Amino acid sequence: MKTNILSNWNFSRIVRLIIGAVIVFEAVNSGDPLIGLGGLFFIGMALFNVGCCGAGGCYIPLKKTAVVSEDISYEEIK
Repeated sequence: MKTNILSNWNFSRIVRLIIGAVIVFEAVNSGDPLIGLGGLFFIGMALFNVGCCGAGGCYIPLKKTAVVSEDISYEEIK
């Protein structure tokens, strides 16, 4: 769990953390706890590296093997 939080920080994780911090800050200033929960949600997404699809949920598999073309034999019809 500690390695998940401390490693693999990329641009989207940093943006989610900043957005969550701004939302929590504004919620504290306005006194709105429901908005603060939304900010905590964004912070949690950034800390645990999950998104809308979950961790690796939007993974697209790589191409497995190259397609080998086979010679086609033709039969002449008269």
